Amino acid sequence: MSETTQGVRIRTGSQALRSGIELLSSMRFAIALLTVICIASVIGTVLKQHEPNINYVNQFGPFWAELFATLQLNAVYSAWWFLVILAFLVISTSLCIVRNTPKILVDLRTYKENIREQNLRAFHHKAEATLAQDAATEARRIGQMLAGGGWKVKLQQRDTAAGPGTGWMVAAKAGAANKIGYIAAHSAIVLICVGGLLDGDLIVRAQMWLGGKSTFAGGGMISDVPAEHRLGAGNPTFRGNLLVTEGTQSSTAILSQSDGILVQELPFSLELKKFIIEHYESGMPKLFASDVVIHDKATGEKTEQRIEVNHPASFRGIEIYQSGFDDGGSAVTLQALPMVPGAAPFEVQGVIGAKAQPVQNTGGEPLSLELVSLRTINVENFNEGAEKSSSGADVRKVDLGESIGARMGAANKTVKNKDLRNVGPSIGYKLRDAAGQATEYHNYMLPVDMGDGGPAVFLLGVRRSPAEPFRYLRVPADDQGGIEGFQRMRLALQDPAAREQAVRRYVAQAVDGSRKELAGQLAQSAARALTLYAGGPDENGQYIGGLPAISRFMEKNVPEAERERASEVLVRILNGTLYELAQLTRERAGLKPLEASAQTLAFMTQSVLALSDAQIYPAPVVLALKDFTQVQASVFEVARAPGKNIVYLGCALLIIGIFAMLYIRERRVWVWVKPHDGATRATMALSTNRKTLDGDREFAQLTEKLIGVAPTARHGGST
Repeated sequence: MSETTQGVRIRTGSQALRSGIELLSSMRFAIALLTVICIASVIGTVLKQHEPNINYVNQFGPFWAELFATLQLNAVYSAWWFLVILAFLVISTSLCIVRNTPKILVDLRTYKENIREQNLRAFHHKAEATLAQDAATEARRIGQMLAGGGWKVKLQQRDTAAGPGTGWMVAAKAGAANKIGYIAAHSAIVLICVGGLLDGDLIVRAQMWLGGKSTFAGGGMISDVPAEHRLGAGNPTFRGNLLVTEGTQSSTAILSQSDGILVQELPFSLELKKFIIEHYESGMPKLFASDVVIHDKATGEKTEQRIEVNHPASFRGIEIYQSGFDDGGSAVTLQALPMVPGAAPFEVQGVIGAKAQPVQNTGGEPLSLELVSLRTINVENFNEGAEKSSSGADVRKVDLGESIGARMGAANKTVKNKDLRNVGPSIGYKLRDAAGQATEYHNYMLPVDMGDGGPAVFLLGVRRSPAEPFRYLRVPADDQGGIEGFQRMRLALQDPAAREQAVRRYVAQAVDGSRKELAGQLAQSAARALTLYAGGPDENGQYIGGLPAISRFMEKNVPEAERERASEVLVRILNGTLYELAQLTRERAGLKPLEASAQTLAFMTQSVLALSDAQIYPAPVVLALKDFTQVQASVFEVARAPGKNIVYLGCALLIIGIFAMLYIRERRVWVWVKPHDGATRATMALSTNRKTLDGDREFAQLTEKLIGVAPTARHGGST
């Protein structure tokens, strides 16, 4: 018996109905559906699912974002076409099982002992021999030997030319589990698909289509969400997220959909007593855990449990997984350092995730502050040449060969050594202008040693859009380890009186007072260099300052042949005046002057670069994290999955079925024994579902054992 790819053929009904049933129940149709599902699953794995539409627009552009939404590729597993294909695959595979299972079961019970002698001679594996004893004795001997070898044997007595009942057919079979593997593998596909339908969005979608439920796309408190956007606690299947802050409890989960959310009521309330996170010495996390109390709404019973990654809790058929963590509303204190003259530093206090608050004393248009995130630990890779994450490293170098080599080879290959360090807390916030346009900032609380021999720097990140990476302004830490030294220089640079005084000090240090003409020329050059560096509008009305302004001045006013020498002189003058400007700011602040040392040189070198880059810093104020009181929140994934056990059973059957079909060979042996010319003649044949070398060896052993024919003699007459 062999399985066919043809479907069920009925003889009644119209031609279209007969063709449709034949196609639906054919194996080729099931394979085609399975291929489409595999392709869709690959898309669903590569493309992030259920993301806000703006994320797809930022990452792929408006055209592809609209195409993804139209084809529902952003929600593949809940798309109507995916569910339809999955349902058709269940029906098609079930019909294949219904069509072939009766034939398989019949085939398992039969020994095919009625085969004729001439048919045995048509087999690939065949042999003949003359036996010593009578036919009945030899047949029983052969049957006993096969049974002792694990074969199932049946003896059939037949009439021959020598007389009634003088011939014997010995029929034996082994490896019948190969046929069972077909049923198990195809049943597994049905079970896995049914489990997927039960645990997917099908039932949720059905409630939306038939129960009047709809997604919610607004804002506000979860308790204010209307009933038409809520699913009852008796919902048979769901998978959502639950965020709980330390010391609070929650009983509603959020089910993300492509066009909004659904609120899922839970039969319990989850209280977070404490969120626990442990780190390795490098700063990398090694444990996420939540100590929780589960409050049963029906009985009021309280159950304390610890939930860890890969160690979920279970309550009334609902699994609770540790999914992540977030800020639960930490209180922060920020030091506001103005970037414009005339504004004094001030403090800002707020709560992460709270409503926006106005920012005063910015020296310009009003701004509102939104506190976005607080990260108490930031682990960065500081190995030279390694890829940096969000620490502001230059990522413009792209080496295709190096990139390919880094991703190929042995799994344990270490391409680059890592130097992981915790660089301390950071604060993320947004400043929104009157028009509603927001710029996002990410500032580190502590100065970071970049490992390049320079001074420790404060990293002030900025980006215009979430799709962009952060760009970092590197501000050197002063001798007190703070940002105030740079801030004083920044404000003094914008003050014409301070610039003039710094120029006078520089000229007095560089030129003998008796050489007034030379002193005047140097003062003029120093004042021009410092004014260009401080920045201002050019002839086109565009603001330009820093080193780019000096470079443009050199290109316009100095012949190309003299630019290198002139630029060296001008930069030396600029460095000298900035040094005097720094000394002036320290004098005004009541601090002792900077000492001539390598540390001072490194600070001034980085200050020159940072002051130049600060010209394009988009905010009139820098908010530095001064203090914080952290409040943790834990993110849980809650799921009721009635199809989970069905899927597990399907996976077990799939493993058994594939193993049976690949590694178990079905074999059948026939030995026809009859009297012939005063002796006993035996004709033997073997049938197997696959031609292998193992089959050849097994037949050679059986022929020699059962009828006494050596393999060489068999090959001479049968192959």
